[in-house]
Amino acid sequence: MRFIFIIALFCSISVTVQARQKKYELNTRCQQAYDAIMQLRLNTGRAILEEEKQSNPDNLLPYFLDNYIDFFTLFFNEDPDVYARQRKQRAARLELLAQGPSDSPWYLYTQAALKFQWAIVRVKFGEKWDAVWEIRKAYLTLKENQRKFPGFQPNNMMVGAMQTVFGTVPEGYKWITNILGLRGSIKEGMNMLQGFIDSNDPTAVAFREESYYYYCYLKLFIENKPEQLWQFIQQKKLDTEHNYLFALMVGNLSMNTQKAAQGIKVLEDFNHTPEYAEVHYHNYVMGIMKLERQDDDAIAYLEKFVNNFRGKFYVKEALQRLSWAYYLKGNMAMANKYRALVTKRGNTETDADKQAQKEAKSGQWPNPVLLKARLMSDGGQYAAARDLLLSKRAGDFATVAEKLEYAYRLGRIYDEMGLDSNAMRLYETTIRLGSNRPEYFAARSALQLGYIYEKAGDKAKARQSFQTCLDMQGHDYKNSLDQRAKAGLLRLDGK
Repeated sequence: MRFIFIIALFCSISVTVQARQKKYELNTRCQQAYDAIMQLRLNTGRAILEEEKQSNPDNLLPYFLDNYIDFFTLFFNEDPDVYARQRKQRAARLELLAQGPSDSPWYLYTQAALKFQWAIVRVKFGEKWDAVWEIRKAYLTLKENQRKFPGFQPNNMMVGAMQTVFGTVPEGYKWITNILGLRGSIKEGMNMLQGFIDSNDPTAVAFREESYYYYCYLKLFIENKPEQLWQFIQQKKLDTEHNYLFALMVGNLSMNTQKAAQGIKVLEDFNHTPEYAEVHYHNYVMGIMKLERQDDDAIAYLEKFVNNFRGKFYVKEALQRLSWAYYLKGNMAMANKYRALVTKRGNTETDADKQAQKEAKSGQWPNPVLLKARLMSDGGQYAAARDLLLSKRAGDFATVAEKLEYAYRLGRIYDEMGLDSNAMRLYETTIRLGSNRPEYFAARSALQLGYIYEKAGDKAKARQSFQTCLDMQGHDYKNSLDQRAKAGLLRLDGK
């Protein structure tokens, strides 16, 4: 009798242990939480995840999705106090996620995606080498998961995006990717990501909006296909009125494609309620575009950004733009105030911040005509910018740098207006006169020439132009221009 009791007790314990087996369950509640988080309704997403943890304590996916909340919070706002408080969650969540069944495709995927997110965050907080090794771990883990579970679609979303970016690493940094074993290919990466977007697999459908985010940025900054980018956004009917992440993305992409009016409208039309996270980056994007459009409230947006943002990225550029705004208004007291802050705040990780620091230290103010033409052109007001520049001649400008900028700016305006022959003539002049100078005008002219030749199907001249851009040394914006030129060469080679 006692033996039967022991057997029964053992079976009961066994059943209990089996029932308590950890799992990865992408159920309705987790999907709802994920959708809310991807719209930046972070508190709503957090509340749904807490419900899931209470009712389904063995499900590990809520802890994976928790990391998205930390990622977006830290990525956009860069608050060092929040980082210090939340960074310990990385190890705790990885430990939890490793308790699930190793024969599940989610086992390696969740750990790799979490490491990738923290790598991006670490870049924001100056931990670049830790970030590089974290990306390596994430990539190799994803590749292993691809080998084990080739049909698991989320692998393709992440690996595709990563391979696309690795493929554009400038030659000077290629040794890093070689040592780390990070293989890149724009063509393979984008095909993989496109396959994910087109898939009707339930996991692909579940993570589709995240894939749209990767796809849009890669389509513009790596493939240099703005027309296809905007066609994609229109075709997919991205909800920029109720999805804050999409509104910020389209606003930023508009800022980077000379569509200030469009970007401002998207961000103004967004249905901003207290349910959405506070994102200081919003004010930076709005301030930049409103300055380009010469709106009176541009200063208010930029001041709100620099006064509330506790991070270091974009700060020098925002302060530079504030100094420009007051300079163009003739208020030199305020212009000098913000210029003085450029050297004291932020960092120089981005090329734009680096250039802002250099200008502030130079003590030189931009020529007001060229500055106003630049802002109008950057905002998409090409006709007005062209007319302003054509009211002057190159000989009206005092320095070589100003004469070069005059030719370059006019060339860019003609380029954007589709007047290729006019643009090419001015780009060639800029390259001839400015290839050995520290300004970025000649290098950017070579890049733009490459784009024109690429579009026309003249691969030989496109390749020559992209290589000319890469060969120029010591100029502003070198890292970003080199990456775009490298991407151009890879596209021409079909890689």
